[in-house]
Amino acid sequence: MITQYIKDPDETLDYQIDWSDWLGTDTISSSSWDVTSGITVDSSSNTTTTATIWLSGGTENSRYEITNTVTTADGRIAEKSFIVKITESELESD
Repeated sequence: MITQYIKDPDETLDYQIDWSDWLGTDTISSSSWDVTSGITVDSSSNTTTTATIWLSGGTENSRYEITNTVTTADGRIAEKSFIVKITESELESD
């Protein structure tokens, strides 16, 4: 089952994939992101075990698939995806 996150269209949030369990003693040498059109990629980065993307915007009631592809020092290539659903946050009243 693919992980789904909820984001308000006015928020800028970071999403991180931890590859350490899959990597074992290998390390990430490069990371790229494929993002459905309509949501904004503000930045991305990676360490030797994680990949992080910062996203902003998006259209209310839309779903965006975000896919991270990593290449390891040993030459392995793998992908993981998640969904970001855009929902307007409502303030609670007392």
